[in-house]
Amino acid sequence: MVRISDARMSGTAFGTVVVHVTPESAAGGPLAAVRSGDLIELDVGQRRLDLLVDDTEIARRLTANPSVSPLPERGYRRLYSGHVLQADEGCDFDFLRGGGNDQ
Repeated sequence: MVRISDARMSGTAFGTVVVHVTPESAAGGPLAAVRSGDLIELDVGQRRLDLLVDDTEIARRLTANPSVSPLPERGYRRLYSGHVLQADEGCDFDFLRGGGNDQ
């Protein structure tokens, strides 16, 4: 069994685990299209994770069930949604990243 998540997984102590898949399903990423029974191919050597579902079906699923709710015009949720980087980039606000050699 392989467990795949776009978030943290507390208590996972055995088996193959793939976490911090990006973009997150909440941002309309590929995990938002996964349904029970779908086949997913994991190729560790190539660093690939592929949903083995036809592209038109994935597009239909994402359109039928949009996971992204409308953003408010202001406030923390707006700031977070617009500026927090994906997990593979550190989950930091993009504007807090240095612009020079201090990265």
